[in-house]
Amino acid sequence: MKLQMHSIHFEADAQLSDFIKQRVDKLETFYDRIVEGEVFLKNNNNDGNDNKTVELKLFVPGSTLFSKEDAPSFEAAADAAIEAMRKQLKKYKEKQNAH
Repeated sequence: MKLQMHSIHFEADAQLSDFIKQRVDKLETFYDRIVEGEVFLKNNNNDGNDNKTVELKLFVPGSTLFSKEDAPSFEAAADAAIEAMRKQLKKYKEKQNAH
């Protein structure tokens, strides 16, 4: 799967990029027809602990799946977004198999 990483208003280090890429690649075990994906990393100016946002967008045949999560670190936000995406992929696959 082709994955594009976008860090908004900062430069993400290679370790963070590799971490997210590895986790997103594991999503292909749940649905193997993912065409490509995009990950957006943002720093929020929110007053709370959850000031890191990860948005995950996956393009599958006929649809686009999206998840967005906030957390104190990019790793935690990525894990939460990927977990939400895993649930969406399972649901999408079940729908496809039902047709």
